[in-house]
Amino acid sequence: MHEFITQSWSWWFSGFLISVIMFLLLYFGKSFGFSSNLRTICAAVGAGKTAKFFDFNWKGQIWNLVFLVGAILGGTISATVLRNDEPVRISKETISDLMELGIAAPESLQPSELFGFDAVFSLKGFLILSIGGLMVGFGSRYAGGCTSGHAISGLSDLQIPSLIAVVGFFAGGLIMTHILLPFIF
Repeated sequence: MHEFITQSWSWWFSGFLISVIMFLLLYFGKSFGFSSNLRTICAAVGAGKTAKFFDFNWKGQIWNLVFLVGAILGGTISATVLRNDEPVRISKETISDLMELGIAAPESLQPSELFGFDAVFSLKGFLILSIGGLMVGFGSRYAGGCTSGHAISGLSDLQIPSLIAVVGFFAGGLIMTHILLPFIF
């Protein structure tokens, strides 16, 4: 069973599962997105008493909190129980591009030059992660949702604002990859 679960799965299988989930969400009138969970958690602990943004019926979003907890548990199980100690499979071109920036091919899920303890506790690493985190938080709030919410749920609802947001996400990713990351490293 372990080998069956940890094998490489085809892209179409994941796409099929995402489409099933989206049809179910559309059927039940729900929308998918992770960034809305922060608002729900803040409302649940009473932030609605001090900020109008958090004053809403958060109990209607419990299903999304359950999804968030399931994602965390699934990731934990995947990283511990289903772990296979193989390096991440990435293309040779990506490895070459990373090496040009002084980043070795990741041995785990993330490059240690960016996400290792040495990098996090250096001034450069701390600034990169802090500024990047603030930009992602601001961007998801300004766009009215995160990449998963807009790209999966918003596009399946044929929402024009989600299309604009997704184009912005991709443009930002390209700018970061081809302009800012080489400049930083």
